Amino acid sequence: MQTIELKAAKRENLGKTATKQLRNAGQVPCVIYGGEETIHASALLKDFNKLIYTPKVHIVKLNVDGKVYDAVIQDVQFHPVSDDAIHVDFLQVFEDKPVTIEIPVKLNGLAAGVKAGGKLNLEKRKLKVKGLAKDLPDTLDVDITKLGLGKGIQVGHLSYDNFELLNNKNQVVVSVKLTRAARAAGQSGEEE
Repeated sequence: MQTIELKAAKRENLGKTATKQLRNAGQVPCVIYGGEETIHASALLKDFNKLIYTPKVHIVKLNVDGKVYDAVIQDVQFHPVSDDAIHVDFLQVFEDKPVTIEIPVKLNGLAAGVKAGGKLNLEKRKLKVKGLAKDLPDTLDVDITKLGLGKGIQVGHLSYDNFELLNNKNQVVVSVKLTRAARAAGQSGEEE
């Protein structure tokens, strides 16, 4: 997993008035939990944009007044109109403690069903995994070259070393749907 650094300052004043002042100053209040203590901090909104608006998953090295915490984003709350981040929850990560996180799915190859005229559908863009932070990859690679028309790959068909998938085993990750054109070509072929 990639790491990204983020500078933050510890918050002493908590509550609506203090957080409103922070947001007006271009700061985002955040909470770091999962360690010995819960830490309330704030960081610049512009620093969060490269972290939030990307499909990649990062381990964040949070520098809170000189003390560095390894963490992952657990939850982000957005403003309903401006779509800016208004609050971020971080989960502190330790080398010996497993973490649960969503990792994006990356499809590799050209499906046989697509060559035959089908349409590829990526049903799940991210899958929930559990494992040690050092073992987690940037993306979950799924080989789709043998995927035929009307077929799909379920979570139960996937297996990876060093971490486990937490999604339902019957949940479809990717499938190839039969299109009208493929159906019509199949029927005209049968009539001849």
